[in-house]
Amino acid sequence: MRRRIVLVEDEPNIIEAISFILSRAGWDVTAHANGETALDAIRRVGPDALLLDVMLPGRSGYDILRDLRADPALAPLPVLMLTARGQKKDRELAGTLGVTRFMTKPFSNSELLAALDEIADGITGQTPAGEA
Repeated sequence: MRRRIVLVEDEPNIIEAISFILSRAGWDVTAHANGETALDAIRRVGPDALLLDVMLPGRSGYDILRDLRADPALAPLPVLMLTARGQKKDRELAGTLGVTRFMTKPFSNSELLAALDEIADGITGQTPAGEA
């Protein structure tokens, strides 16, 4: 059975590239581009993992992550935060809010797939390249 993932990202080129990579690797991808309505999309899909950008229209990925972790039905969902903002304070904030894994852009396809497979399998430790 294919794993389901929600990709919350507002850049069309990134959505297309990541969707292609993940689909080819056996993921069923649902993309959503608006931070304001992302939680509803996540609830509707019931994914095995969430790939979440930080900078989104409407609400930030941090806001979404905060609300996700406060919702008992969604709190266990593994979240890979993917962002161009890789400063220590960004990683620390994501960690404080309960991110499962943090990865910076640019990223390699193999690193992204490995990280998603690990968090979907319940492996929460960090991998070295590009992550905190």
